[in-house]
Amino acid sequence: MKTLQTYIEQAKTIVFLGGAGLSTESGIPDFRSSDGVFKAVRAYGVPPETLLSIDFFEDYPEIFFDYYKKFLIYPGAKPNKAHLALAELERAGKLNAVVTQNIDGLHQAAGSRHVCELHGSVYRNHCTKCRRFYSLDQIMAMQGVPTCECGGIIKPDVVLYGEGLDNSVVTDAIRSIREADTMIVGGTSLAVYPAAGLIDYFRGKTLIVINLSPTPRDREATLCVHEKIGEALSFLLD
Repeated sequence: MKTLQTYIEQAKTIVFLGGAGLSTESGIPDFRSSDGVFKAVRAYGVPPETLLSIDFFEDYPEIFFDYYKKFLIYPGAKPNKAHLALAELERAGKLNAVVTQNIDGLHQAAGSRHVCELHGSVYRNHCTKCRRFYSLDQIMAMQGVPTCECGGIIKPDVVLYGEGLDNSVVTDAIRSIREADTMIVGGTSLAVYPAAGLIDYFRGKTLIVINLSPTPRDREATLCVHEKIGEALSFLLD
């Protein structure tokens, strides 16, 4: 932990790449975990990768939204120590961007401003027909399939399986990664691509991996910390 603190103190430009581990520390379950898969299969007969695919959204919108609202929306979740620490690093002028695979908006709630949301956000929703914007509260208040006044189905701005990432977001993330001299990867097993492949764009000198379990990039890391991301970064809040 002292070594981690030293690296962060010495860093001039830090970029952070995070995953579901940050959300689970705020009480949001990981739908990719064995427990999440079990619940999906038991309730709907198919795994979450099927339920959260663009084809399933288009073919079975009623089932999609039933699963989506029950298992992916946690409006009561609050930022944890990891989110707050990263926001503090940004305010201190050390962190240039947060690149996240999460869709829960907790980085912004903690105060982070430059957030590259690779997989979108549950807080943005648009009509598939007229592109009118709807908030999360509006979506949650609608029964069944959320429908626009024009008659179109309202789709969350969340990247579903079978859809590509937003090119502008990816470009922003890559630029931020290339400009950093220190990269912190936390709360992710680095098993989901193309997000995990973004590490290949890092040209800095210090790669720090913080995750409870080993990752495929541990061998490349300058420092590995097998700890919860919130606990590892909590010293920044002291």
